[in-house]
Amino acid sequence: MAKKKVQSAFFCQNCGTQSPKWLGKCPQCNEWNTFVEEVISKEEKSTTWNGLNKVSIPVSINDISFSKENRIKTSDIELNRVLGGGIVPGSVVLLGGDPGIGKSTLLLQLALTSEKKTLYVSGEESENQIKMRAQRVENSSENCLILTETSTQNIFQQIEKVEPEILIVDSIQTLHTAHIESSPGSVSQIRECTSELIKYAKQTGTAVFLIGHINKDGAIAGPKILEHMVDTVLQFEGDRHHVYRILRTVKNRFGSASELGVYEMGQNGLREVNNPSEILISDRDEETSGVAIAATIEGARPLMIEIQSLVSSAVYGTPQRSATGFDTRRLNMLLAVLEKRCGFRLGVKDVFLNITGGIKPDDTAIDLAVICSVLSSDQDKPIEMQCCFAAEVGLSGEIRAVNRIEQRIAEAEKLGYKQIIISKFNKFNPKAFKIEIKKCAKIEEVFRLLF
Repeated sequence: MAKKKVQSAFFCQNCGTQSPKWLGKCPQCNEWNTFVEEVISKEEKSTTWNGLNKVSIPVSINDISFSKENRIKTSDIELNRVLGGGIVPGSVVLLGGDPGIGKSTLLLQLALTSEKKTLYVSGEESENQIKMRAQRVENSSENCLILTETSTQNIFQQIEKVEPEILIVDSIQTLHTAHIESSPGSVSQIRECTSELIKYAKQTGTAVFLIGHINKDGAIAGPKILEHMVDTVLQFEGDRHHVYRILRTVKNRFGSASELGVYEMGQNGLREVNNPSEILISDRDEETSGVAIAATIEGARPLMIEIQSLVSSAVYGTPQRSATGFDTRRLNMLLAVLEKRCGFRLGVKDVFLNITGGIKPDDTAIDLAVICSVLSSDQDKPIEMQCCFAAEVGLSGEIRAVNRIEQRIAEAEKLGYKQIIISKFNKFNPKAFKIEIKKCAKIEEVFRLLF
């Protein structure tokens, strides 16, 4: 038998671009020195999952029968919300996040609390390590099976015997298939292993969860095509040194792509936080200047977040602008509006802004709260603790209306706030709420109202 000719190609380790020769700079992502030679096999590929060899034929769209998917409800309310109401059978979910943030803990808790037969495949930890983690979480289940394996061929052999309803892979970067002769974690290996798992999920109706590592920029490591192939991409955010974690939906084919779940990391694993507004607002004994509460919306849920500001004289000549959890360019724009339209001399002062709880909102409705927080610190006069804000600020200094104002007002009322300041141009029925609603059209009106 003639020996098969070994062929190789060069892959960009950042974006997955293939090239027949080595290049110093990637033409797609413009990164330098990212091309690595990987051996590719040109023989006819047969994926390791050979379950159903069904040939697809064209069908008229009117002949396709549609039935609503029965989602698998988990005991984790936050995970159900983020996934769009539960786990869809046959879906492939990719979970990414920083090292040590709690990705493995989250999915191990899912495996231990699920009523469905779950196979947890780990390529990073031994069985003893997983058992230690499970004892810490203090959950046990007869339906949870553990497999420590990295070869997809061996994994699929065990899958055929076990026939799980949920498959968890930790992590996709550790898997390797015999069809590709490159090392685990390379672009071609990740792509091939993922495509095999996707084929298995779609043909059997098994829900598959993949854990993915992230690179230094915070994006999921490996080729970008990985995120395009899967059905749902979840991002686990937060600081390892803080107890709160945020599970954010980046992409979801079966629900909203802007949902948010909040967890608290404790000694017994992750605990879901059903009312995140409580953790995003710090407890204070007395009123302090530079603090304002904003009514924002993340996904479908309204949140109350606390904004802290500190305005001080510039000691070093050049004023500093620093923002944590908020876009610095938008902060500069709002400060320019205050300088130009309202006459506040903030150009010679340092401005520091912080959004508590480690959350990074992209809702423009927090503009008014940011401005009021800065003015409160500048004037050294506190804002009432029972007052909150929900409005956008335009470049001419006008207070602009925001969407879903009823939900924001209802959340503020539910949490016990006495007053909310909104735009004059919002259209809604104020009689439906008991909270005092103040309507303003200009920043000057808000300033006179507060200070």
